[in-house]
Amino acid sequence: MEFKKTIKPFILGNYLFTEDAGALADDASLIRGGVVDSTGILELVEFLETTYGIRVEAAEMIPGNFDSIDMISAFLARKMAACVA
Repeated sequence: MEFKKTIKPFILGNYLFTEDAGALADDASLIRGGVVDSTGILELVEFLETTYGIRVEAAEMIPGNFDSIDMISAFLARKMAACVA
């Protein structure tokens, strides 16, 4: 599943207020770049839970899972694989 097709537009529209896909690289740090803060991460988690029907545990809410579009996509791939198994 291509998670970036839903994640990137959400981040661009809700945090950068643009539709320009070139405004944010998939590997750019969302946290260090000031794109999202702690509240933004919570909003992102809610979006992912609603969109993909998953439950993100508190222990999973770490920068290693949510610091870039690439990291979020990898996290979702692992999460969805665990749901299927």
